[in-house]
Amino acid sequence: MTERSGSYWRLTRAPRYSLTFAFPLLLAYEILAVVLSGDGLAGVRNGADVLLKSVFLTFGGRGGLITFGVLLVGAGAGLVWRDVGKSGFPRAKVLLGMTGESVGYALAFGTVAAALTGLLLGGITGLSLTPLSSFDLPTQLMISLGAGLYEELLFRVLLVSGLALLGRVVLGWSSRSAGVFAVIVGALIFSWFHYIGPYGDAFQLGSFTFRAIAGVLFSGLYLLRGFGITAWTHALYDVFLSL
Repeated sequence: MTERSGSYWRLTRAPRYSLTFAFPLLLAYEILAVVLSGDGLAGVRNGADVLLKSVFLTFGGRGGLITFGVLLVGAGAGLVWRDVGKSGFPRAKVLLGMTGESVGYALAFGTVAAALTGLLLGGITGLSLTPLSSFDLPTQLMISLGAGLYEELLFRVLLVSGLALLGRVVLGWSSRSAGVFAVIVGALIFSWFHYIGPYGDAFQLGSFTFRAIAGVLFSGLYLLRGFGITAWTHALYDVFLSL
């Protein structure tokens, strides 16, 4: 498929667009994290970031963090370069459209997730989603950007994809059954993740249900619109909550 023959909806899921679009999110988060918390994992950082990097830190020490960064950026750059070689460089017009999409989805996301939570629970009760309010605004923004990038990488790209593979290969399910299983279980784990650790939220049925539904919605968005738009939608939604 050439650049000109591809529709906007197909193009935006291609690595040269999706990963290029997500790269500024990675850059902004890491710069803020270093400025506010230092270059290690001792300071305040997004939980998914800490979890992913801790594996490399455990086995490789400080060098493990460098290995993680090289693997993350190198793998992404390799996918982008291969895609560019086949179809050409990204166009600014498409990236601008992706920005508008992400902002629109982020603005609508809370309303949709809250409405679905209310339908499921028969009214929203105990819905508190402000565990970061004790931090200053720059720290809240840093954690929000990290949520968009690293939580989508961990829970959608790795977890949901891994669970779907488990359903198909190990359990012998159809692709549809394995996909439903992966999305639901992944959403429950994604929600539960927000209640662990020293900065975790206090458990409430309303907030747990809201986040589980959010996990399902993010999975659907990831499958339909790709990683870049999903990561920015998640990040911007959290940023809007902080402002």
